[in-house]
Amino acid sequence: MIEGEISPNAVSGCCSAASGKTGRKQNIVLGLVGRGIQGSGSPAMHEREADAQQMRLIYRLYDFDQMGWPDSTLERVLDAARLLGVDGLNVTFPFKQKVMPLLDHIDEGAAMIGAVNTIVFRDGKATGHNTDLYGFTENFRRQLGGEPLHAVVLLGAGGAGAAAAVSMAQQGCSDLRIVDTDGSRAADLARSVSSRFGDIKVSAFDHADEAMPGSNGLINATPIGMHHHPGSPASRDILSAVLWVADIVYVPRDTALLQMAREMGCKTADGAGMAVYQAAAAFDLFTGLTADRQRMLKGFLV
Repeated sequence: MIEGEISPNAVSGCCSAASGKTGRKQNIVLGLVGRGIQGSGSPAMHEREADAQQMRLIYRLYDFDQMGWPDSTLERVLDAARLLGVDGLNVTFPFKQKVMPLLDHIDEGAAMIGAVNTIVFRDGKATGHNTDLYGFTENFRRQLGGEPLHAVVLLGAGGAGAAAAVSMAQQGCSDLRIVDTDGSRAADLARSVSSRFGDIKVSAFDHADEAMPGSNGLINATPIGMHHHPGSPASRDILSAVLWVADIVYVPRDTALLQMAREMGCKTADGAGMAVYQAAAAFDLFTGLTADRQRMLKGFLV
């Protein structure tokens, strides 16, 4: 098989889901599309919750790094998933924004954020949703609720960064400073948030040290810190200026950034809760049921 070619078995994994006597689907086939996702907790979270709700659910990883697929293969992966009866896909780095033009419909929340992390295939159509906003917001409130949000620095203007930016605007941040190695992407996100939330000042920066003076908190919405992208997106000098640090990375849960932040006396929030809450909301969309959030969180943190 040549590089970039997709085996149908790599996408389907099993036969199409079938409806049970109750009228709801008893067998669900899902997957995660992204790069460097071998450590993802998504399969276990979805399969464990389905077991608890007496549903058969199979969740597979479609790792572009492991398969040797170029980014341009994304459209073919979606076509294959649709053809083979996959019920839904989660989408992660680096495809949350790239996938949008390939879908039949984008729901209002995903359109507002400008990124999709959940695709539901139904009646021959692929609909994009975003559960990252819900996941980030619930996790932030659980771990850092009540912390000052006057001036917040956001590292990363990709799909997860866009969700975090909207969350900060909705939670009352008055000065959001977006940093990305791609200056145009940071500027685009800043304009988008400003246009939707007129009462917030949003600025774009090329370097974190330029954005930090006078800030209250720092959010890492980049993949830096993951096993596949080791290290910290911020230096110790930068962290000395903030009161709290939130990281969306959850594998490992205790990232180099969070370890350094605690050493500097900052309050911290890891990405575990975001991973669980966004997965729970995606489970609801995929199955038509309601995931037990506390059960999923407890199972994930064990």
